[in-house]
Amino acid sequence: MIQIAPSILTCNFLHLEQDIKAAEQGGIDAIHLDVMDGVFVPNISFGPLVVAAIRKQTKLLLDVHLMIVQPEKYIQQFANAGAGMISIHYEACTHLHRTIQEIKQAGCKVGVALNPATSVSVLENVLSEIDMVVLMSVNPGFGGQAFIPLTIQKIKQLKTLCGQYQKTIDIQIDGGVNATNIASIANAGATIAVVGSAIFNEKNIVENVQQIRNAAELKL
Repeated sequence: MIQIAPSILTCNFLHLEQDIKAAEQGGIDAIHLDVMDGVFVPNISFGPLVVAAIRKQTKLLLDVHLMIVQPEKYIQQFANAGAGMISIHYEACTHLHRTIQEIKQAGCKVGVALNPATSVSVLENVLSEIDMVVLMSVNPGFGGQAFIPLTIQKIKQLKTLCGQYQKTIDIQIDGGVNATNIASIANAGATIAVVGSAIFNEKNIVENVQQIRNAAELKL
């Protein structure tokens, strides 16, 4: 069963605690935290202080997605704030292998994110070192974008690559996931879906999570 990790980027930040608790009541598996710097992506979100505040409100895994340049400068801060998983972008790391090791040393699981135009083949030399690959299914920087259909093929390509290296890894899809496409995403082999607008931009968060969960279990 695919896991659901809602992105708080589309939450009502005046009611962040309530929105997270409602999502938990709906049955989410983790919380996805998009950290943006206005340099690597054209938007600015939040930093370790918000992560630390959320850590106090939930026992779920905090999945911190660093969409920032020079992520190695901030790994320890996010680990100290309560991150359980830290994902960095292949495109933002000058020394990817070194940064992966730094995340491990900080006591967190490691994810590597790929933008839509980046081939999964770039991960061949680090696949054995990581826990998760994040396939961006929109161009990063904003919530509410439409899912890029070619992501389905990219999931299959990554599954093939993992098979070649006999590596079992989580495949996370991030961007534009909703009740109409999550079954295709799950059936292609993804194990985690980041869902934002489809959960938090509607009236009943609990029902939205349950609708996404039910849709994910459809066999196509």
